[in-house]
Amino acid sequence: MKTQKKLNIYSITFVVLSLLFTSCTDLEEVVLDEELGEQTADPEGVLASAYDRLGDKTFVDHGGVFALQEYTTDIAMLPTRGSDWGDGGKWRSMHEFTWAPDNSIVTGNWNYLTNGITRSLTAVESIYNSEASTKELFLAEARGLLAFYTYTTLDLFGQAPYRDPYGDDQTIQILLAADAIDDLIIEVETIIPDLAVLGEQSTYNGRFTKEAAYGLLATMYLNRAVFKDRYNSGSSFNFTEESLTSGSNDMEQVIKYTSLLINSGKFSLEDNYFSNFSINNGSSSEMIFAVIQEIEAVRSGDNDFGYVSVARNQRPSPANRGTNAACTTPEFYASWNGNESDPRFSRKYQYRDGTWFMNDGSDVSMPTEDYVPNSESNPWFHFNSGFLAGPQYGPILDGNGGFIMTTDGRIEVSPLVMEKSSTTPMDFTPELNFDTPAQAVFAQGQINRGVRIFKFEYDPENGNGSSKVDIPLYRLGGMYAMRAEAYFRNAQTGEALTDLNMLRTSRTREALFSNAPGEVLTTLDETQLYKEIGFELYWELQRRPQMVRFGTFDAAYTAKPATEPYRRIFPIPQETMDVTKEFIQNSGY
Repeated sequence: MKTQKKLNIYSITFVVLSLLFTSCTDLEEVVLDEELGEQTADPEGVLASAYDRLGDKTFVDHGGVFALQEYTTDIAMLPTRGSDWGDGGKWRSMHEFTWAPDNSIVTGNWNYLTNGITRSLTAVESIYNSEASTKELFLAEARGLLAFYTYTTLDLFGQAPYRDPYGDDQTIQILLAADAIDDLIIEVETIIPDLAVLGEQSTYNGRFTKEAAYGLLATMYLNRAVFKDRYNSGSSFNFTEESLTSGSNDMEQVIKYTSLLINSGKFSLEDNYFSNFSINNGSSSEMIFAVIQEIEAVRSGDNDFGYVSVARNQRPSPANRGTNAACTTPEFYASWNGNESDPRFSRKYQYRDGTWFMNDGSDVSMPTEDYVPNSESNPWFHFNSGFLAGPQYGPILDGNGGFIMTTDGRIEVSPLVMEKSSTTPMDFTPELNFDTPAQAVFAQGQINRGVRIFKFEYDPENGNGSSKVDIPLYRLGGMYAMRAEAYFRNAQTGEALTDLNMLRTSRTREALFSNAPGEVLTTLDETQLYKEIGFELYWELQRRPQMVRFGTFDAAYTAKPATEPYRRIFPIPQETMDVTKEFIQNSGY
């Protein structure tokens, strides 16, 4: 299946890539500093380049959009851990809310996203002027990607650059979120007739189809009130204001577009929640729009979402390891109190011979049933999924490049210690207890602290730089969560409760727990709704907008201080302000 996908749109040569990327080089330093009218590349090539930006750091690297949407929230943080992850304080600045216009994470993400805007504009202009038989379809996809990159930029930065790809006037325009959100909604609604239905016209979930458009429209309507009143001091957003469709409000439009996906018959909820994030998740029945990743492609996939939470001595294969970086906060972990039996909280791995990896000290060995695909002499050890707290167990190296094995050829399981602090047991503590409470810094002997999230499966091959795990941008579970929120905000609490219970009861636990479904909710208030959305969508680049909508983003927790509303968006990078005078710095920066 993935081979066919790659041939459709991603099988472009290094030559085409280098030509296109060279034409965009200036954009990495100066916004939209490129003449669109000079592009002569073929429509498929320029469209492929626009798609490639999704997976080239932007939506797959933990320093990409993930850093802005998750590390700034209660779900994820990356503290300094002894000798690692100091990096001038850039990682912990996301949690401590000390970022400034010269912050390299902020600057990098601005460059990634505005580069995506430029690549999409280039594709629109090139396809519009072509005579290709696929012109209408490719043009609609390019416009859809342009809207997606622009929306994300407006969400994070409140402003986005734009140039008219159809005319001779190449003057830069600055789009402002409060006004541009309506134009973006109209634009995406306009292109729907020309987009393919998912699975038709050789499309798949890595292409911008009608279904991807419905997901984007639902997202834009859900956040439209925030865009129009970003600095509201009380977080009292008018979610039910009249929509752009006469006679309906914003939440009714969210319900409309999510329902088109939920009721389409094309998607179904996975009973094993974690199969949405496994190495084989390309076949997930929930995927609506995703970043397709390959190890064999021109640009290999990125495994950061798995890698970043795995400790260095947690090895899925002898040749690979984790990095001991990110964890969750005590506050988010505590939100699961009483819900630990929810199938989305954790799942133990069962080998084909029936052996369960319990990770509780009772394990002696695991079978060598699986081997690293491109290094078949290396056995593949499977860790459990979800939240990992307390002492950890797994294989250890034998000193000769392999795992310690039992006499009958199985992988020996042992208590693990921290690689860079070998006297420190690998005991992931919910409590963080920083020595200086306002600074997310651990001493070398404290680097075990923090519950880790093993949501995305970590590939056992090719080090930390490659992955076959596709990254969902829109999936069915998210549509149910959005529709539930829209129902609730539209005073349809019963319908919201039904949707949340669908998410709970469609997921089942492993056979060790008799495949039990999640428990049914009988009542619902805003606090529980907020928790349920977090349960479904944690670690998926969506938490920051959720916290802004629910009025929790400004609050203090862990090492984060109480902050002012201006921090709800990020500053325009200083290097952009220095060379592009059309921008006005965001308030507060």
